Amino acid sequence: MGKPKRIGILTSGGDCGGLNAVTRAVVRRAQAYDIEVMGIQDSTLGLLSRPVRAELLDLKRVSGILRYGGTILGTTNKGNPFAFPMPDGSVIDRSQEIIDGYHELGLDALIGVGGDGSLAILRKLAQQGNWNLVAVPKTIDNDLGATESSVGFITAVNVATEALDRLNYTAASHSRVMILEVMGRDAGHIAISAGIAGGAHVILIPEIPYSIARVCQTLDERQRTGRNFSLIVVAEAVKTETGEPVKFTNSLGQTLYGGIGQYLADRISTCMGAETRVTSLGHLQRGGTPSAFDRLIASAFGVSVVDLIVQGKFDRMVAWQNREVIDVPIADAIAQYRAVELDDTLVKTAVGLGIYVGDLETDNNGKTNYNQNLAIPSIACA
Repeated sequence: MGKPKRIGILTSGGDCGGLNAVTRAVVRRAQAYDIEVMGIQDSTLGLLSRPVRAELLDLKRVSGILRYGGTILGTTNKGNPFAFPMPDGSVIDRSQEIIDGYHELGLDALIGVGGDGSLAILRKLAQQGNWNLVAVPKTIDNDLGATESSVGFITAVNVATEALDRLNYTAASHSRVMILEVMGRDAGHIAISAGIAGGAHVILIPEIPYSIARVCQTLDERQRTGRNFSLIVVAEAVKTETGEPVKFTNSLGQTLYGGIGQYLADRISTCMGAETRVTSLGHLQRGGTPSAFDRLIASAFGVSVVDLIVQGKFDRMVAWQNREVIDVPIADAIAQYRAVELDDTLVKTAVGLGIYVGDLETDNNGKTNYNQNLAIPSIACA
């Protein structure tokens, strides 16, 4: 490929803080190379439409969007092009239509901004359709192992931390246990980060088993020492004690996480009679003004991903490691799932602060381990 003349950018999956900062940086960097940028609307759905739904992005179009939440391009987390749902309930492969949309735009390369699921689909389309693809990591769950931080994560943590700050005062005023349910599809990075930053007394994440009796023991010990309130953070994907996920089905037939906070509240109230209230942040963690850090890495990613295109380096994802932007193969990036490990620094920090994060103990070498044989506390919660 010679010098690229036109590139595309799309945002895919759930929205989050920092997406517009990526788009802005791409347009500004591309201008330095005299490259046109086409903003594709609603992710792959824009490529599926005829005519293709896309707009030419110039400096005027992206002016001021650095601080905007959401994405001016629109996004979707539905409609797998390889098994696209049709009105009659059937599914068909519409991948070739999307591939043709890329070529109809006359693109020399495409920038995909998304998480592991979105990037896996885009990569498959690129391989099948002879696209030049580069990627930017975006997920508030921060579960892509190749990057220390993804666009949107810190904004979500900041929102959850602010919620804890606000709940702290009403909890103290009413002598209550306040439970904050945060997002975290499979990983507990938001919960443990915000929990430590926001002064939570209990943090429950999907990766670490817990006991209601030991949760109540933690709350009881606070009460007995004159501290009349407690804060609990729980990730939405935390299961019940018996290992059942807490989900609900909406009016569209979609099964979603939600309700673990109320489950815990009911168990705690039954166990120790504490007045307990639940707040579920939901999509508040995705919306609003992006944090300074998310704007920074989004801008750095946007510049670097255009440079990759000019260098002819495709099938790569930019990543943040050791305070700099690197690039890695997309296949490797989406294969490296990053859960919260028992030996993570933040787990050790939480344990060291006396926060209950599950049935853990720390040995003489400073290693944190799960111990299902810990003594049962005196509080019995049937």
